Amino acid sequence: MKHSFLKIALTVSIAAPVAAHAQFGSGVVFDPTQSAHAVQQIEQGQNIFTNSVKLADNAIATYNLAHQMAMSPQSLYQPFMSFSSVWMMVNQAANTYGNSQPWTNSANTGVNASYAYQQASVPRTGQLNGYGNLSLSGRQQIAAQGATSDINDSVTASNLQTLGTIRANSQQRQADINALAAASNSTDPTQQTELATLQRINRALILQLMAQQEANQISQANTLQQIVSQKQQQDALKATFQQANQFQSGYNAVAPSYAGAAAAMRY
Repeated sequence: MKHSFLKIALTVSIAAPVAAHAQFGSGVVFDPTQSAHAVQQIEQGQNIFTNSVKLADNAIATYNLAHQMAMSPQSLYQPFMSFSSVWMMVNQAANTYGNSQPWTNSANTGVNASYAYQQASVPRTGQLNGYGNLSLSGRQQIAAQGATSDINDSVTASNLQTLGTIRANSQQRQADINALAAASNSTDPTQQTELATLQRINRALILQLMAQQEANQISQANTLQQIVSQKQQQDALKATFQQANQFQSGYNAVAPSYAGAAAAMRY
């Protein structure tokens, strides 16, 4: 019995390697589950490598684009620059009677505009003698014409001061524009940063707003002059209506006396 058991165990131990060799061919047992998992890991590794290559290519392309954008503005610098000129100064007048030069000085600087205008103009006339003895209609007509003269003097002096001040400030304005243009066209890397560019954009917008404000002031000055001219025309038209309205009553009051005088002369 004992001899039979040893014989069976020896037979099994000899047959096992033969069976394993017959299954895989090299003494290793083939496991399909582990093999599929290994293939999946290899595919994942390939995908990760492919994505890494794509990310690297995108980063290089982004850098190249940024470098190109940083270098491209160099071709747009000085060749296209032409600075504008400041407001031309008003040429000095001959000053024959000594009252022309203050006017031109004020037109260039805006200083003492009212005095300069009055010196170069006919002096203002006070109330006419006997103004209080006139009829209501007569006083209204004279007062309207006097107001037109006073308002016109005020508007003209104000416009002279406005234009002179703008002309005087134009030199500093042009200096600001030149400095802004020089910074924009500079090849200095510190002038090509995003913050520096935004600051120049803000400055350019401020200069544009200031120029628009000056244009509005000039337009306002022209509008005021037109209003005074329209007032003068309206005063003349209204005076004509008043005179026409009073003609019949005046004729009725004066005509009989002339008729009586003419009859007396006939006799």
